[in-house]
Formats: sequence, C-alpha cells, structure tokens
Amino acid sequence: MTIGFRALALVTIMPALATTSATAQRLFSDDRAATFTADQVTRGQAAYGRVCVSCHGAALEGGQFGPTLTGDVFASHWRDRTRGEFSEHIRTTMPPGGLGSVSGQAYTDIEAYILQSNGFTAAAGAASAAVAAAPASAPDGNVAEGRPRPPVQRNLDDPLYQAAIAQRTAKLATLTPVTDDMLRDPPANDWLIWRRRFDTLGYSTLSRIDRGNVGNLRMSWSWSLPDSMNEITPLVHDGVLFVYSGPVVQALDATTGALLWQYLRILPDQYDNGRASRVKTLALTGDLLIAPMIDGHVVALNAKTGKVVWDQEVLTPEQRNMQGKAEGVALHLNGGPIVVNGVIVIGVSLGLENSPGGCFIVGLDAKTGSELWRFRTIARPGQPGGDTWNDAPVNERFGGGVWTAGSYDPELDLVYFGIGNTYDSATLLEPRPGTDKVTRNDGLYTDATVALRPATGELVWYYQHHRRDVWDLDWVFEQSLVTLPIDGKPRKLVVTAGKTAIFEALDAATGEFVFARDMGMQNLVIAIDEKTGEKTVNPALAPEAGKAKLMCPAPFGARNWPTTSINPTNGVLFVALTESCTDYTYSPRSAEETAKGGSDMRFSTRVPPGADGNFGKLAALDLNTKQIVWQQRQRVPFAGSALSTATGVLFYGDLDRHFRAYDQDTGNILWQTRLNAAPESSPITYAVNGKQYVAVVAGGGSAYGAGGRGMVPELQASAAGVTLYVFELP
Repeated sequence: MTIGFRALALVTIMPALATTSATAQRLFSDDRAATFTADQVTRGQAAYGRVCVSCHGAALEGGQFGPTLTGDVFASHWRDRTRGEFSEHIRTTMPPGGLGSVSGQAYTDIEAYILQSNGFTAAAGAASAAVAAAPASAPDGNVAEGRPRPPVQRNLDDPLYQAAIAQRTAKLATLTPVTDDMLRDPPANDWLIWRRRFDTLGYSTLSRIDRGNVGNLRMSWSWSLPDSMNEITPLVHDGVLFVYSGPVVQALDATTGALLWQYLRILPDQYDNGRASRVKTLALTGDLLIAPMIDGHVVALNAKTGKVVWDQEVLTPEQRNMQGKAEGVALHLNGGPIVVNGVIVIGVSLGLENSPGGCFIVGLDAKTGSELWRFRTIARPGQPGGDTWNDAPVNERFGGGVWTAGSYDPELDLVYFGIGNTYDSATLLEPRPGTDKVTRNDGLYTDATVALRPATGELVWYYQHHRRDVWDLDWVFEQSLVTLPIDGKPRKLVVTAGKTAIFEALDAATGEFVFARDMGMQNLVIAIDEKTGEKTVNPALAPEAGKAKLMCPAPFGARNWPTTSINPTNGVLFVALTESCTDYTYSPRSAEETAKGGSDMRFSTRVPPGADGNFGKLAALDLNTKQIVWQQRQRVPFAGSALSTATGVLFYGDLDRHFRAYDQDTGNILWQTRLNAAPESSPITYAVNGKQYVAVVAGGGSAYGAGGRGMVPELQASAAGVTLYVFELP
C-alpha cells in the first residue's frame, strides 16, 4: 500500500518521459494512426497510477515487477507487431490476477497515455499540462545516461515459451467440429449442452465414479474466474473445457486447468466489468463457441483460437438501459443458447419490471449471427392469446421473461421454453380506464410452456400452467423431456414446474395435459383438474388492495432456476426445495403509473407457520408412481442444479458451501467437501483419456441464493470470488 500510494503521488506531478515522433512511427509494424484525445491521456495517466504504476514505474520506466513501457527496448519488442496486438495484450494480461477488473474505457485511456508517452500525438489537439513532454535532456528510462544500450531480449524467442505455445496449439488442434449429429447424441465423455443433452435431464452415462468409490474423490485442479453472479455451466469437448464469467470466456485443458486461450469483452463502464452478469450456458456448433454477453450481444468465437468470428447485437442500448433512465427497459440474455440445425435459439429476460411489450425468443443464423426470427412472449392483438390482456395496449403489457435455456426434441423438431410472469398486476386486475369491468385476463404467454419450430419460430402449441399469475410465481424453468409409461404405453412428455413446485407433465407433441404432482410447498392452489390441469386458486388469497395475506412460497420460490435432474432409466426426478412463505400486499397505483409498468405487489418473506427451523429439502420424486421416494431436510437451503449419473450417484450443493454426492436410492450422503463459496451453478461430469472428472463453479450469488440466505440469518455469504473446481478419483 505504501509503495502504491507513493508511486501514485509521483505520477501526478512527474511528467511522462517523451520520445520523438520517429519512435512512434517505428513502434508498430502497421501504420495505424493514433485516435486518442488529450482528455483520454489525462484520464489514462490517472488510471495508470491506480493499477499499473507499482509494477511499471511512475514514469513508465519499468522495475523489478514489470518491463519499461517507453524507449528503444519497448519499441523493439513491438516493432514487428501491430498496434491491435498491443491493445489486445494489455486487455487480456493486465493487471496480473485482475482480469476483468479494469473497465473498457480505462484500458483505452491507459493505452492513450502509453502511446503519447512514446511519441504519438493526441488527435484532438495539444495534450494537457499533466502529460506534457519532458525536457529534451531527460533520460529515456531504459539505461543510465552515457552507458551503452543492452541488446534487446524478447521472451517470445524463449524456446521454453515456444514449446509451451506449441503444446497449447497441439491441444487445440485436436478439437473436432461439433456436428448436429453430435448435439443430438453427444459422446458420453463430453458435455456439449447446458444439461448435457437436448432433453435437459442433467444425467450422465459415465460409470467410473460410482457409489462404491465416490468417497475417494479429491481435488484435481481449480481455476479462479472474474467476478459475476455465477449460475455458470462449463462445457467440455475433446478434452477442452470452456468456461465464462463476467466479461471473460476461456478455454482450459480439461485435465490440468492450463489456459489455452481467453476472450475478454471490453464493456462500457456502466456494466461494471460484467460483475452483475449471469448466463447459464454457452453453446457449441461446428468450430464455433456461442457466448451471450451482458451488453446484449451474442458473439461467436473460434473454438480453437478464441477469436471473434461474428458479433450480433440482439438487444439495443436502449433495451439494455445503458442510459440508466428510470423509465428505460433493462433486458438480459441470461438464459443461454441452444443450437438446433444451424439455428441459435435464445430467450430474452428482464432485469427491470417495466418492460413495455415484454420479452422474446430469437433465432440467429449460426454461420453469420443474423436474426432469422423473433417470437414475442407477450401475445399481440390479433394473434393467438392476444385478447387475454384485459384490452391493454401492447406497450402496457409487461413481463414474459425467458431466463432458462430451452430444450429440443429432434424427432418432433420442436424447441420448448418456459415463460415467466407479469409484474404490473393492475393491468390484469383492474378495469381499463373508462370501463367498468375486467375482460379476459389470462395474460398469455406468461407462466406457459411454448413449443416452437426452431427454423422459423412458428408457435406449434402452448400450455398455460397458471392463468393470471400476479404473485411472481414464474413457470420459466427447464422443460425436461422424458418418456414414461402412460396408460400402459410409452409417451414422450415435457415435465416442468414453476416456483410453486407443482410438477406437470405435458404431451411433447401436442401440449396436452397429462398429470400434475404438487410437492406440498404452496398454499395458493387448492385444486387441480385431473383432465385439463386447470387450477383453482384459494379465494382467501385473491388480491385485495392494502390487505396483507400469507402466501407460500415466497417470491423466490419453493424452487427456482437450479435445475432438476431425471434418471431416465427409472423416471426418478431429483429436486432441491426451499420452505418459505411471504406476507404479500397488493398496492395499486394510479392508471398513469400502472401504464408505465413496475411492481404493485409488496412482499415480506417469513418462515412458514409451525416451521422447525429446517428450510432446505432435497427430494426424489418417482414420476411413474407420483410418489416421493425419499427426502432429506436440513436448515440450510440447497444451491445449484442437480447432476445424476448412471451409477446411482447424485451431486448437489448447498448455500453453506458444501458440495456433496448422494445415493440416488436413499438420499444418504456418500461424499462431501466444502468450497470457498456456495456452488450456485450447474455441475457437470466428463472424461478424458479414460479418467472421469466432476466440475462445479463456486462463488458469486444468484437471487435465489440470496432469498435462501435470508431464511437463515446466521448464514453469511463469503467474499466475492468465483472459482471453478474439478475433482477426480486417485
């Protein structure tokens, strides 16, 4: 701290050592002109003082921890390389151990300061006094005055460095293109899709880790990631692991954790380097890695190099609310993509509750990124369901977020998505201005499953699980595809549940309701029609202005985004649940305020009546018999998604930083470890060279995790820090 403070003080009064313009002309191999301004240089000097000075010196002269950034030695290092390479280098390597900790603007400003210090001239006129050129008699910062210059030593010529790069290149060269056939039937060793397969079962057929030896699991390697809100799922293909966090996407050797390449997204300052980002998955197709970014873009990276192949803006700056206006719209790409026959399908969700017209699902061409189609999750007038919004105009229909990746059935050629609720309850509850009654107010397609054609976005069928959900109890989660015997015949079903933890099964081809199973965590629905699935809401819980009512669960749900896992061999579903309730109050506003959107429900979380202090529940549900096979309760709520394997092992984590293996038949704990933070993510398992690994990301914190911690006051989240852990057998 003393060194850094002292150096910072020096840099504010000591001018950068200048070189001649001739130095600038031979600094890079290209003749790309400098396009910075004097203001950027001034800001860059200040930013340099914050994050660079302790290693590179107050006057860019270098020191024991960092090389010089001026003079002949610096110029000789970059003379045969481009300025673009220089920009990429400082953004992807500096500061050490702080990847993603410096904003995109700060990087640009620091670069401007370094360039001016090496003779480049600001494009917008003379530099400010703070960075004026030093007297001509000043030394160049490389050698003492009058001494001969040492020969330039470039670490890029180091044979060991070259050998390491060759090994890295050879590893990446083994990557094979991910074909459509591979996505339909992934190799057991790989983890190519969010939940391993298009069916989103979260189930692996790998068998080397079983109930008998899982207790011997040990740490294989770990890797620190930039800060984000987690919910991360790594992908693995041909021994290469792809992972992302905040503004960074990285490729690692799946056996050692060695970094193979990384892509850093330079973000505007308002995104805080992606610390608030959460994306559940990436996607692989051909030689491309598809990555949604917090700034509303989807980028395709070359899987072997990390270079950008295309960059498509899906959300405009206005939709991303970059101006920070209260009346603006904040939409996100936090569900994650799937790729079906060359079409990238991804849903759009909302970060604010005032999203006029709602959200959408989009299809992009995987080769170019161009938009092919867009399905609106809030039905428009004249479309099926368009008359279910109480005659409200489109810009007064809100919600319909899609914050879970979709599933896909190759035989039926249908993609399935769950859609969230609305937030502006009065739109559906109150008569329109100038009228005296409420018209049809189901609010489609909120709380619905939709089945779309992936090539066109055509709506094939929909099923609304809960009409007019004004309690923030989304049915937006995974759409699991499983075949079960129904009336003595195998039937392909879509199984899903909302925050109420009522599991429902629909016919995958038609959307016909098949059955429902309430896990007993809610008090809102008092009856479900056995033929249609139509729900009867407890009349005592109907919204009444200004009157508080006890509802279970709380708005963060009995279950939330952490996904279930289904063992397809026996039809058993594994789910983590949280026991919670809330006092909710309907607080209607003026018609003008209602038209602007936002929430008019107020929630105050509380423990359930008669609670014994245990709020976390892990349950196994037999979908054939609709019976709970076993359940384990504990005080601390669970965290992250489930992972089941063909050997009867089930992996799960909790908010107290535990990551455990359970026996699928009994729920007994077979192995456990404690991580640096809660594993609020989706674990995976993969194999390389005959060895099976289990990987999970710990750190960050989802909104669901925050709700669970609120139930247990003594439980504190760890400090910021996102880490990928990989385990193996001895």
